[in-house]
Parts: sequence; structure tokens; C-alpha cells
Amino acid sequence: MPKMIAVTTEGMPETGAPAPDRILEGAPANRSWNAYETPDGRFFSGIWESDPGKWRIEYTEAEFCHIIAGVSRIAGDDGTIREVRAGDAFVIPSGFKGTWEVVEQTRKHYAIYLPEGA
Repeated sequence: MPKMIAVTTEGMPETGAPAPDRILEGAPANRSWNAYETPDGRFFSGIWESDPGKWRIEYTEAEFCHIIAGVSRIAGDDGTIREVRAGDAFVIPSGFKGTWEVVEQTRKHYAIYLPEGA
């Protein structure tokens, strides 16, 4: 029988940042604690945190997000802007293009699904 997996920030996070050519403002370093990944690598979940900054995003994956702390602003290339903060939950669908701006250090739960071929 499979066991349930806790999603926590225990242990050392993976560190990273958006690709330099995507950064529009600031120095948005991020940390992630990946708690689970399927054997085929197409679904994974954990906690992500980023320092303030703004960068271009282009989603090939679908992502469910639940903001735990902080404030971010997500703007679509279609002109829509959504400010998200602690307690907000939403899905960013595959194909979404725009910007992600971390206004105040943001931490989120994430669950990401990569479609075949992505």
C-alpha cells in the first residue's frame, strides 16, 4: 500500500533562479523542496519560495499553486493581471505566457503536471 508523503521544508532545498535572459527586475533567487515525483518525472509536488524580482514565464506544464506566504503578481500576455497572496489557490494552464513578479518574498505549495512530450 502506498504511503502518504508529507510536503515540508525539511532538508536542504534545491536553489535556482530564472534564466538570466528572462529576468526583467531584481535578483529573484529561489528555493524548492520537491517532496514527490512520479517515476516518469511528469508529476511532481513540493514547496517553492522566491525572493523579490520579475521574470518572463512560458508554461509548457500545468501547475496548481497554493500561496502560503508573501505577495506575487502574475500578468498574462493578454493583459490580465492577478495579485496573489497567502491563502490564494489557482491553476496556471499549459501554454500560459506572461510575467511572474514577486512583490514580497513568496512561498507556495505546487503540484506540476508535464504533458507528454513537454
